[in-house]
Amino acid sequence: MTEYGARLSNSFHGEWELYVITDRMSLEWPEHSFGRTGPIPTLQERADALTRLGFVLADGAEWEWQESPTGVMDRVELLASATVQPKGGAA
Repeated sequence: MTEYGARLSNSFHGEWELYVITDRMSLEWPEHSFGRTGPIPTLQERADALTRLGFVLADGAEWEWQESPTGVMDRVELLASATVQPKGGAA
C-alpha cells in the first residue's frame, strides 16, 4: 500500500496548514489551511482535513512533533508529521 508523509505546520504566515507530500511537484501537494494561528488543530480536525484531501492515517501512525527556533525572540515553528495513505487504499 502506498504511504506518504503528512505535515502540520505553523511556519507559513503563522497559520496552521496541513499538507501531504506526494510524488507530485510540491505546488501540487494536497493541502488544507485551518485559517488560524491558534489553537493547534485537534486530532479530529486533522483527521477531518486528511479525509477531505483523500487520505487517512496509516495503521499505527501517530503525530510526531518537532520545534524549530525562528531566531525571532522566543518564537518557534512547530511541525508535526505522520504517515498517511490514500483513503480506501487507492494508489
